[in-house]
Amino acid sequence: HIDPVIEALRDRIDVVVHALAFNSRFLDDLLTRLEENVRSEEVVPKQIVFTEAELDRLQTEVRAVELPADVRRRLEFFTSQFEFCEAAGEQWEYKTKDTARLAGVEWHTLALQDTGRDRIKDLGCQTRNGLSVRVLMTLIIYAKAIAYFRGNAAVDLEDLRQILPYVLHDKLTPDPEAPFFDQPGHAVFRVDRVGWLRQLWDASCAEYERLDLDRNDPVGELGAEFRRGLEGLSEREVRARLVRIERLIGESGKGRKLYGHLYDDLLKLKYLHQRYTNYLRWLQTQ
Repeated sequence: HIDPVIEALRDRIDVVVHALAFNSRFLDDLLTRLEENVRSEEVVPKQIVFTEAELDRLQTEVRAVELPADVRRRLEFFTSQFEFCEAAGEQWEYKTKDTARLAGVEWHTLALQDTGRDRIKDLGCQTRNGLSVRVLMTLIIYAKAIAYFRGNAAVDLEDLRQILPYVLHDKLTPDPEAPFFDQPGHAVFRVDRVGWLRQLWDASCAEYERLDLDRNDPVGELGAEFRRGLEGLSEREVRARLVRIERLIGESGKGRKLYGHLYDDLLKLKYLHQRYTNYLRWLQTQ
């Protein structure tokens, strides 16, 4: 087990990039640096040494880079794969790997209580944890930075694909006993963390496309409708929206095994139902 203090400190390391092994064919260059006492800071190009004011401006411009809706939705879908753990709690909100971790339960004990989901297809079965808010914020800002330095005004999927393994390298913990790693050609991913994380992203995007979520995302539509505000909504319209939410909740749980993205959808629907119910009660007091 990892000490909780060490785990908390790890969460504050933004990016991990492993240096490549030294190539012995460059030993003569190393010898030159040694004999001439060349210091590392002396060979840094002046073009990438910034003043404090330049760094402040750079940060402002990076944050202004757009994260388009279609890219954000794929990131949401990817993120939703990992936290759900049905056996971890009785109450819906606590069916998470974080609940299990805080309880100190042995991971293999929970894995044995699998609910019949396809443990090879389910990306969440490959990890022992989900992603923290801090990690997601880091991932977004670094994706914006990649786009910025590529001269683009918006983040694209390739920006996320390239930076994601380095942000999540020490954050998303693989479960080496997961059946995915026993599949032909997958054993290498027990060691190659960058390759494993990149294939996770690719598999998530492929599943997103298979589900056609760009065109068929009723939960997203309900969320967008709610974000437009409640002001001026009649009691009749609120009741109609509640019926739509309840119908969607019923359809989501009908004869389907729960996966991470469905779990997040159901929690979002519950949130929307609570907000509309509270608003309806307020309307009835006016």
